[in-house]
Amino acid sequence: MKYMLLIHSAAVGESTDVPDEDLFNAWVSYDKAVKDAGIWVSGHSLADLTTATTVRVDPTGERIVTDGPFAETREVLGGYYVIDVPDLDVALDWAARCPGARRGGSVVVRPVAEFEA
Repeated sequence: MKYMLLIHSAAVGESTDVPDEDLFNAWVSYDKAVKDAGIWVSGHSLADLTTATTVRVDPTGERIVTDGPFAETREVLGGYYVIDVPDLDVALDWAARCPGARRGGSVVVRPVAEFEA
């Protein structure tokens, strides 16, 4: 079954101090482990939040485009993995191993809905 791991970073100033090199190495190791385990389907890191654009459509069908999400949130979506594992328990184990689940961050695990054509 496929699961999406949505990686949320802590808000600025809320994470613990870990040297950037150690964090980078943790991500490289995790990425390698996911791929070596044969469960990796896809995944990407997202560009900085300041590059985001939000699109809404009002009741008249008019498109409204604004810079950024500007949500009142304490976490920022930083990237995702889609993994293919036997069940939720295995997905949760991989989420717990993710460096994004540390330093004040979190990983949201959601099953991927698959629809027949």
